[in-house]
Amino acid sequence: MNPDIYAVAKRLLHREFESLSPAEQNVIRRFAERLHVSRNAHEERQAQLTFGQRLADSVAAFGGSWTFIVSFAIVLCLWVALNSFLLIRWKSSFDPYPYILLNLVLSMLAAIQAPVILMSQNRQAANDRVDAEHDYEVNLKAELEIMSLHEKIDILREKQWADLLATQQEQIEILHKLIESTRTGNQG
Repeated sequence: MNPDIYAVAKRLLHREFESLSPAEQNVIRRFAERLHVSRNAHEERQAQLTFGQRLADSVAAFGGSWTFIVSFAIVLCLWVALNSFLLIRWKSSFDPYPYILLNLVLSMLAAIQAPVILMSQNRQAANDRVDAEHDYEVNLKAELEIMSLHEKIDILREKQWADLLATQQEQIEILHKLIESTRTGNQG
């Protein structure tokens, strides 16, 4: 393992690398290696989905849309209108009132659609947890970067103070020499 990782953990977090949480260790690794945390976690998860998972997401997306609601309302109205028209016109229909076949179709649709939507929602909750972990990593890396910048600014400030003190010391020495030269010049 990269020895810089231990040094970064000690310097920035004032803790041993082994005492950090897995997420913090991951960020320290990336920080030490200067890797970018900014990745598209959503695209990574989408690439790993199975056909069934993609199908469940598609069903959930369509089942929760206005397109589905409007088209389903149209189908229901057509079903009722067609059966009512046939019943009035020819005294027979394929699904007479109270529309038992329609109720069966609706029940089967609900029985299939509900678990598929729940699967999609469970996966979305898992995705949200992964996104939260990724956000935590990004925020922690940003915090470490800020700490590193503060450290660099502090080093620059200390160097400037040292240079200023050295310059001031030189000026004091020059002033002392001037005072000495004026004293010796006035005495002679």
